[in-house]
Amino acid sequence: MHITPDTLPTLAERLQAERKRQGLSRSQAAAVCNVSPSFIRDAESAPERCSLGKLLLLVQGLGLSLEVNRWPTTVPAESVKTGKIDIPTLVLGPPPKEPAP
Repeated sequence: MHITPDTLPTLAERLQAERKRQGLSRSQAAAVCNVSPSFIRDAESAPERCSLGKLLLLVQGLGLSLEVNRWPTTVPAESVKTGKIDIPTLVLGPPPKEPAP
């Protein structure tokens, strides 16, 4: 899932769907993710008001992963002046697979 401000409602729906798929109540998910039940409610209804750090706790606690793609190591000064910067993207997906032994 490509996450942008416009797709945050879809992120909220997917997080709620995953919580329910796992059979967790909001209170149970909060305990597993080390956040409050009210945060779970907010993340599922208005994720744009949630901190990224707490959203990451929820993502991890549900066994999902969040990946940042196209993060530049340096940004040329000319790109900053012109505003033409390749914007990183966030991808929500299943947890990373464990390497084979």
